[in-house]
Amino acid sequence: MADLTVVGGVYLEVCIQPFWEELYGSAGRAVAAVAGLVDGKTTLVSYVSDRDLRAADQLAQRSRAGLERHASADTIKFHYLHPLATPTISPPPDRIVAREPIRVNGDVVLRYGMLEGEAVVDAGTAVYDPQSAFGARRFTENGSRAKRLAIVLNRYEAVSMTGLDDPAAAAEWLLREEGAEVVILKMGGHGAWVITSGGKDVVPLYQTERVWKIGSGDVFSAAFAAFWGCQEMPAAEAADLASRATARYCDTRELPIPDPAALRALAYPPVSPGTGLVYLAAPFFDLGQRWLVEETYTLLRDFGAGVFSPVHAVGPGLAEVVAPADIEGLERSDVVLAILNGLDTGTVFEIGYAVKRGIPVVAFAQNVREEDLKMIVGTGCEVTDDFTTALYRTIWRLPHP
Repeated sequence: MADLTVVGGVYLEVCIQPFWEELYGSAGRAVAAVAGLVDGKTTLVSYVSDRDLRAADQLAQRSRAGLERHASADTIKFHYLHPLATPTISPPPDRIVAREPIRVNGDVVLRYGMLEGEAVVDAGTAVYDPQSAFGARRFTENGSRAKRLAIVLNRYEAVSMTGLDDPAAAAEWLLREEGAEVVILKMGGHGAWVITSGGKDVVPLYQTERVWKIGSGDVFSAAFAAFWGCQEMPAAEAADLASRATARYCDTRELPIPDPAALRALAYPPVSPGTGLVYLAAPFFDLGQRWLVEETYTLLRDFGAGVFSPVHAVGPGLAEVVAPADIEGLERSDVVLAILNGLDTGTVFEIGYAVKRGIPVVAFAQNVREEDLKMIVGTGCEVTDDFTTALYRTIWRLPHP
């Protein structure tokens, strides 16, 4: 029976759309995620301010965990406009009062990066999630050690930590230089690479009806720590269950994670990464509309998609110039993402043209009457009122090589 110690941040999270206001942070979300999955004792270790102590204690109690609190001067808040936005952190990181390192000993320790300080770990088994795309620190850099070590990180963190652009080379470096038994590289729509000295397994990302991204990486690392660290499952099996657990959280926002049998029974299909061109159909005639177009354009490109955006590719001009150029871009595209807020006539026309041409359409519609969506829904277009979901479902509709 292994005890689990989770050390990391406990922070206030606020999102405007969809609305969200909870005290979680990586470590708080992790103990909530694994409640019921650990046979031994679970302990939450974190810097917590006096103002947040009661809420943190209640979080630990709901999660069947003990709380080891280390004093902090700050209530740290992450403020998101939407779940894929870069959060505003309050107070700014350079004004957060640094605290003495927390020293943690345990059977199984899940360590996250923190803003107030760091954790020095001495564990039989450790799972490390650095939580920083810039200046990600090595697990052993502060004297941490573990007999068995798994490092869970994304491509940007791998580059930051190793200085190597090639993901496979970065993983090999971590196996060699950090003494890791397992390196899990999260590769976006391409799932996760589970790399050991014996080779590489690929675990898929699972497709969901809706997508809630805040804290999804926390859930993955927590699930992996429970299954690989505490239940001693093989790394690839534990990572697959962690991916399924993350999908369920993204779809429902619900914690804790179900047991392995329930996770295996989930009906989420694996994502098969596609490639191609997205046509971004949207109005751009005032500041709010243009901001949304710019945000959408940037995020789609960050996902690796090609994007034809009329305002970027063609711009304003005479109707006899703009319309043929936009239609030519539409005919070359593989999927349309339409922003229907305001029911712009040009956007509605582009949807109809795409439907006639057999091009898949995903529509993002907020505050639009059901009656006004009848023709769009009735012709097989996907419609959602959630911005993040619209982006992901667009990427998932790109054709497979």
